[in-house]
Amino acid sequence: MVLFDGAPPATIGNLVELWATESTPANNRGDGEGIMRPSRLAPPDSGSVFRYFRVPPESAAAALDPAAREGMVRARFAAMQAEDALVDTARHPAMHRTRTIDYVIVLSGRVTLLLDAGEVELEPFDAVVQRGTNHAWVNRGEEPALLVAVLVDAEAL
Repeated sequence: MVLFDGAPPATIGNLVELWATESTPANNRGDGEGIMRPSRLAPPDSGSVFRYFRVPPESAAAALDPAAREGMVRARFAAMQAEDALVDTARHPAMHRTRTIDYVIVLSGRVTLLLDAGEVELEPFDAVVQRGTNHAWVNRGEEPALLVAVLVDAEAL
């Protein structure tokens, strides 16, 4: 059966939630939609979330002074109930860490995965398994990048 066919109702800025599970193993009974929950960055405890998100070019925020840019990032994370994920932003204002294992695929555009030490350039169809590390997605190009991700709740490091 098709549960929904249309625009997803759960969005936070550039992030669009497609589905979430409340537990693992997931419950496949019933016909309720798995996105009827408050939108937030982290999945439910013991659950998962399936989403896509856009990473705009860094040039879009280039005119902002550092304090304004940090405020913009903090507001975006507050909207996702994830201010506590901004644990060490020394390398980039959007560096964050979640208690998750993330499966991420770049669908279009180019993006750089920044880590505390090092970075990885990614292009369409590159895949990343991100395991609770402090990281940021940075687009140094001119067009938005589109990524799809599944975040699974994990034990803390």
